Order: sequence, then C-alpha cells, then structure tokens
Amino acid sequence: MVKTKSKVQEYAEAIIIAILIALFLKAFVIQAFKIPSGSMLPTLQIGDHILVNKFIYGIKIPYFRKTLLNITEPKRGDIIVFIFPEDRSKDFIKRVIGIGGDTIEIRNKKIFLNGLPYNDEHGVYKEDFIIPGSLQPRDNYGPVTVPKGSYFVMGDNRDHSADSRYWGFVESKDVLGKAFIIYWSWNKEDHSVRWKRFGNLLK
Repeated sequence: MVKTKSKVQEYAEAIIIAILIALFLKAFVIQAFKIPSGSMLPTLQIGDHILVNKFIYGIKIPYFRKTLLNITEPKRGDIIVFIFPEDRSKDFIKRVIGIGGDTIEIRNKKIFLNGLPYNDEHGVYKEDFIIPGSLQPRDNYGPVTVPKGSYFVMGDNRDHSADSRYWGFVESKDVLGKAFIIYWSWNKEDHSVRWKRFGNLLK
C-alpha cells in the first residue's frame, strides 16, 4: 500500500522547494534592486526597480565572494551593481568607465581614457562651473591607472554622483552583476506609476 501525503505536507514541501529555488536564483542568477538616489539620472530614475544578471560575470560563492566559474568580465559602458567599498552593507550602481590597465584622467569635466577623449555618450552635466582639482576631484581628476582586476566607475549624473573619483576603484570580487532591465517604476513625489519605463532595457 502506498502511503499518501497529507495536504499540509504537500503544501509545506512545495513552499520549501519554492523558497530554495528563489534563494538559488537570487544568489547565482538574477536579483531585484531598487534605485534610491539620482546618481544615475537620467538613465535610472529614483524609484526604478531593476533586475540584475548575476550569472553573466561568473558564479560567485555568496559572502566569500570567491568566483567558481568565470564567464565574462564587465566592459566599459556596462551598468554594474557592486558592494560599496567604504560600507560593505550597501550596494551601489554605477557605469564602468575604465577597466584594469586603463589610465583615467578628467580635465574640466571631460574624460580622457588612455590619453584620448572618451566618448561619454551617457554622461550628463547639469552645472556649468568648474571645480579645481585642488578643491575636489569632481571636474578635475588624475591621471590614475586602474589596477588589474578592478574598475573605475561613475554615475551618469556626473555632477551629482559619489563614485570612483571620490572613493577609488571597485574590485572584481565585489561586482554583483549587470543591470539589464527596469521591471517597475514608482514616482514617490506624485504617487504615480511610470508605465512607460516598464520593460526598458538598460544601455
């Protein structure tokens, strides 16, 4: 005689399996994040909810940040989510400007990559005045060479972004994944849904 499971047992097993699958996907494949600041404006709005591909840059063991399988590396122009170097309890999102071996310099808001002007198609500058490098690195910075296995990142909202100009490089082991799509967007100022942003692929 086959022993049948009770409904409670069946539901409990289904819930446990669903939880395990969700944890696996979050740890290794895909994860949702919410944008809390305007450092990536206009590409990302405050209140955008995005999905991040964690598999594309390799399979990392959670907490230990050890890479088991290396698939590809972040490229210039990728929007990445990473562990903030100065506070590892926080996740940041920025755009990759320089990879290991690149020399980065900023002269009066203009970015130079390996001595040549950088095609800064995503950067937005809202303030005309230039801050001298002796005061702060926002508009004048470097030159510096990005260490191997690290990345120089900046927010698209160049005049209002705390990024590599201020706190340095992002190490490869701290990269969580590549942002690739907006799946929900909420404007908290007027309590409305930004329907037109649904499904927007990030570039």
